[in-house]
Amino acid sequence: MLRGALRFRADPGLLGRGLNTRRGGSTLDWAGKVPEIKKKIQSLLPGGDWNPLYDTSHLPPERTDVVIVGGGVLGLSVAYWLKRLEKQRGAIQVLVVERDHTYSRASTALSVGGIRQQFSLPENIQLSLFSVDFLRNINDYLAVVDDPPLDVQFNPSGYLLLASEKSAAMMEKNVKVQRQEGAKVCLMSPEQLQNKFPWINTEGVALASYGLEGEGWFDPWCLLQGLQRKIQSMGVVFCRGEVTRFISSSNHMETASGEEVTLKRIHEVHVKMDHSLEYQPVECAIVINAAGAWSGQIAELAGIGKGPPGTLQGTKLPVEPRKRYVYLWHCPQGPGLETPLVADSSGAYFRREGLGNNYLGGRSPTEEEEPDPGNLEVDHGFFQDKVWPHLAQRVPAFENLKVRSAWAGYYDYNTFDQNGVVGPHPLVVNMYFATGFSGHGLQQAPAVGRAVAELVLEGHFQTINLSSFFFSRFHLGEKVKEHNIF
Repeated sequence: MLRGALRFRADPGLLGRGLNTRRGGSTLDWAGKVPEIKKKIQSLLPGGDWNPLYDTSHLPPERTDVVIVGGGVLGLSVAYWLKRLEKQRGAIQVLVVERDHTYSRASTALSVGGIRQQFSLPENIQLSLFSVDFLRNINDYLAVVDDPPLDVQFNPSGYLLLASEKSAAMMEKNVKVQRQEGAKVCLMSPEQLQNKFPWINTEGVALASYGLEGEGWFDPWCLLQGLQRKIQSMGVVFCRGEVTRFISSSNHMETASGEEVTLKRIHEVHVKMDHSLEYQPVECAIVINAAGAWSGQIAELAGIGKGPPGTLQGTKLPVEPRKRYVYLWHCPQGPGLETPLVADSSGAYFRREGLGNNYLGGRSPTEEEEPDPGNLEVDHGFFQDKVWPHLAQRVPAFENLKVRSAWAGYYDYNTFDQNGVVGPHPLVVNMYFATGFSGHGLQQAPAVGRAVAELVLEGHFQTINLSSFFFSRFHLGEKVKEHNIF
């Protein structure tokens, strides 16, 4: 019976009403409110410290309809679609809060910028099909009057995935699904592979899948800047700060099976200003958790997962930062301009970067090899021991490569099933998620932003049904496994 109750609570039709709600008839966290009230009263008394000349222009507004926590491409995409789909211009006030305004640690800016439809799940394929259309026609979506047009430098060179004998059957199955969803993907035998890409050593390759259309890579920074420019032209407020607290009300209810659960609604978000002790309380109706690798921490801040183990209230958002290395190398005799992004059966991958025989690549570590995510230092030994041998075995020319630079970035890694988390929390009813995509969030951001905006504004998905990505699957133990993660 709890399973049915969970699905009932997760029905977005019930949750889409949040924009019309400012206060519930339940207990507020007055411990958090009293100091603020005292401060405001004191400032108005004789001798108080109220100063009419104090500049508050850097502060976020005291009230807004939607607070988006996270200003990466996913958060900005949600903001864009909320404004684009609003029924009346200016009807919805949106605030985006980003603590790393330089994006020096942001997954978006540190990504290799790939986009593909070669996934195993129909939802992921559909998301990427829309997103590649968005990128191809980006100025139809993100053009701003009197500003220069955007060029995301989309390079449609395709993805080439290589399978061993062990994984060939799964590849065939995946390609069948991809074609059913409209992706243009072909299967290649080792002989066909050798003919088309003579620089590949096909030893150990039983089958390959090659994206013929709509796959390749683009400039993530350009997409980020284009979204930011556009949403600000639409009236979205962008704030440099950090969300440090949620003030919420709670109601108790019983499920059909007799289990008592506590429903929460966030009414206020505390935003600590950048490089300051100053903070601003912001009243809101909806919170979007798009904090990427740190979205698990934001969920905890809202009380998610703070309950008895095995219960819905005790179910955490299983998203955490995972560090991934990207290496840039030069190889004078390396593959030419027709080179796709190659994902080897070993897990190593690479793509061409520019025109001067430079290449980007890396490999996701095994669970035992996972590096410490506490910093973004690069382990050059990882390339030497775990990446280069696979690259050189697959592309003999890479025996003579020279690494020129490297960096590290974060995956917002969903430890449960490596898939996205989209939609409302079943108990913190006005917190919505757009996170956990485990390395493919950038490429799917345009479509995910649209999906979340549809839920908030209409109460249900109108384009791509992502209900299988709801939070409740973590408690129910229903994995939505994506097999093509690298």
